[in-house]
Amino acid sequence: MARGGINKAVVQKARQALLAKGLHPSIDAVRVELGNTGSKTTISRYLKEIESFDPRPLSSRERMSEELAAMVESLLDRLMEEGDESIAQAGAAFDLQRSGFEAQVANLQSELTSARRQLDAQQAAIEVQTAELQTNLSSLQSELTRNAGLSQRCSDLEAQVGDRDKQIQSLEEKHVHARGALEHYRESVKEQRDQDQRRHETQLHQAHVEQRKLQETLVLKQDDLTRLNRDNERLLGESRQQVKTLHVHEKRIQTLTEEIQSLKLAEAKFAGVTEQLQEQISTLRLDARAFNEAAALSNERELELRLQLVSAQSENEQLRRDQAIEVEPVENGGSTTATPASETPRTKHSRTPRK
Repeated sequence: MARGGINKAVVQKARQALLAKGLHPSIDAVRVELGNTGSKTTISRYLKEIESFDPRPLSSRERMSEELAAMVESLLDRLMEEGDESIAQAGAAFDLQRSGFEAQVANLQSELTSARRQLDAQQAAIEVQTAELQTNLSSLQSELTRNAGLSQRCSDLEAQVGDRDKQIQSLEEKHVHARGALEHYRESVKEQRDQDQRRHETQLHQAHVEQRKLQETLVLKQDDLTRLNRDNERLLGESRQQVKTLHVHEKRIQTLTEEIQSLKLAEAKFAGVTEQLQEQISTLRLDARAFNEAAALSNERELELRLQLVSAQSENEQLRRDQAIEVEPVENGGSTTATPASETPRTKHSRTPRK
């Protein structure tokens, strides 16, 4: 049964429109003209009914022989084989190129991972060097503070030695005054003089003893001062060595910073290469999608050609049946009725084109 809106008049109108355009009114063409509606069986039945009443001669496509149909089918098979071969070659090339790009991406990712690990190790080394540098700076500050304390102690000892010298000078002055007093009192009171002399000698002895002690103390203090000066020189040498070490660490930090910058540049370069490879992979995917679309179009074209071939074969079969039907009345008429001699050539001439 015909679908809604499809009838013989509509099919005949679509057929006349195709003939007016110079196109063959095949089943698919009529269905497209009708807006891709209607059953192909119904359209074929209406076309056969319309063509049976169409007084116009049959088109050249309807007179297509078996040899032409075989040729069309052979060309169609060849087209499909070449299309399948081209699609297979393109797919193999695409798979090979994609494998190469994936291997490059994997290598770049491994190099990037190695570079990041090396960068992390260098950063850890820099942190360790920085901690050691801070420790050395703290030690240097402590030594400088200690050196300042020692210098202050040396100054205090020098002040004490000065005080001792003043005390000794004061004692010597007292000694001089005592001797003058002794000479002054020697004439007046001999006993007092003896007592004073003994007292003076005792004091003098004590003064000498104290002086010797002070001299010994001074010698010890000078030795301490010498030792402190040596310690100060040693600390200054160590300080200079620490400063040199500090400069070496600073140079090392600067070198590591430059290496980090170069690694960051290399990482940015690897990121750019990775992005470029991603773009190439996207392009290859688009090409693969285009190849798939081309394969789909080729399949659609193959289906259309097969439908046309089936339609041509059905039309050829219909043409053969029509010719067989037309030949049978002619043979029956020849056996029952005698044809005049004057009309025989014309009848044969009229039948020849149909054969």
